[in-house]
Amino acid sequence: MIDALDRLEGLLVDGGAAHANGKLDVFDPTTGDQIAGIATSTTEDCLAAVEAASQAAGRWAATPPRERAELLRRCYETMMAEQAEIAALLQLENGKPMAEALGEVAYAADFFRWFSEEAVRIRGEIRRSPMGDKHIMVLPEPVGVSVQITPWNFPAAMPVRKIAPALAAGCTTVVKPAPATPLTAYYIADLMARCGTPQGVINLVIPEPPNEATAAMLADRAVRKVSFTGSIAVGKHLLRLAADRVLRTSMELGGNAPFVVLADAEVDVAVEAAIAAKMRNTGATCVAPNRLYVHEQVADDFTEALSARMAGLTIGYDRRPDAQVGPLISTRERAKVAGLVTTAVSGGAKVVTGGRAPDCSGYFYEPTVLADVEPDAPILTQEIFGPVAPLVRFSDEASVVEMANSTNAGLIAYVISGDLGHGLAVGQRLEAGLVALNRGIISDASAPFGGVKESGIGREGGFEGIEEYLERKYVASNW
Repeated sequence: MIDALDRLEGLLVDGGAAHANGKLDVFDPTTGDQIAGIATSTTEDCLAAVEAASQAAGRWAATPPRERAELLRRCYETMMAEQAEIAALLQLENGKPMAEALGEVAYAADFFRWFSEEAVRIRGEIRRSPMGDKHIMVLPEPVGVSVQITPWNFPAAMPVRKIAPALAAGCTTVVKPAPATPLTAYYIADLMARCGTPQGVINLVIPEPPNEATAAMLADRAVRKVSFTGSIAVGKHLLRLAADRVLRTSMELGGNAPFVVLADAEVDVAVEAAIAAKMRNTGATCVAPNRLYVHEQVADDFTEALSARMAGLTIGYDRRPDAQVGPLISTRERAKVAGLVTTAVSGGAKVVTGGRAPDCSGYFYEPTVLADVEPDAPILTQEIFGPVAPLVRFSDEASVVEMANSTNAGLIAYVISGDLGHGLAVGQRLEAGLVALNRGIISDASAPFGGVKESGIGREGGFEGIEEYLERKYVASNW
């Protein structure tokens, strides 16, 4: 891992390292210690990266799909061969427990594998027109240079989930990772270069502060697409910038996921699903349940069982190998979570377990269950991004569907039912791009991921993921 840190110097632009214009300090959220200083990018650096991607675009688009596929397959195999080293680096800058870090690396690598397979299956179309006067050809072409902006909570998976379909489609990219967790993205870019990615196809920039440089990149005529994962507010800002040039956009924005436990649910199934969904990455995911609606017939049993499981989770002080709970990413994030809990308690919620930040050097917050939360409590109106589960009792199914849909977000919803048909029927009524039925984890490289309403535009992963990086050109001919 020290060797990996030693490699992280300069900027990856056009396949090479540039001289540092500034340094970004990276901190270990488990201890609060500084672990690295990495080069930051000026606006000129970012525009140079766009130019490098533009110069490489024609050659990469003309590269045979089989060659693009084999490159991505090498990236998959190398990433899995170096899984332990990447996971250690990821844990160092992000703080997640080692088991989760290893799982994220495998999940990320699977996008390389999936899109290596999709690269050779891009389909066009040829048919005779209904009038019989011509033939219609529909030809898939790469969109072009793509700017890809990724968040801190999944430093390996989020960059690869964007890079892999772009390269499979024949696009070149400029990647901007989150400043809190740039090291893993840099490692991946370095890994891809070692696997034979041509110069200019992948460029990595870390502008700090980012706003001016991002706006300049999106205003550059060479850029044809922006893909962003992050908050709804930032997504809306990027959409406004993209509108000026009518850029193709993919937006995977925030969520406010309901977790609905119906009266016929099996409590043990509900609890295991809730733990898996809520505590992945210590609750700092856009798919984490923020609002747990539990039918009154099973509410007492569910509350007791969930609280016992949450209280029994092992917190990863000093990166202990059996850890199940990591720190939050910063003191600011921890303070936000603590404030939400304090406000909820002042509004009548009851702390069943947790409810405090332990006295330690890292940015930890105890796994927390809040009971008797009012349906209109402020904690239910925003992403918590922490290990806090607010429980709301309900008695009427129609009302819980209404409550679940009473948000501008619509990324994912969870339904727990002992009757598959009943669960599916309720899931169909929920306004979400994803529905998890009787399970807590549904992310899969082979499935489309994305939301409705203000939770986003477009899909990542699945057969749909590569289409986000393709245009369809219609050619008419009367041969």
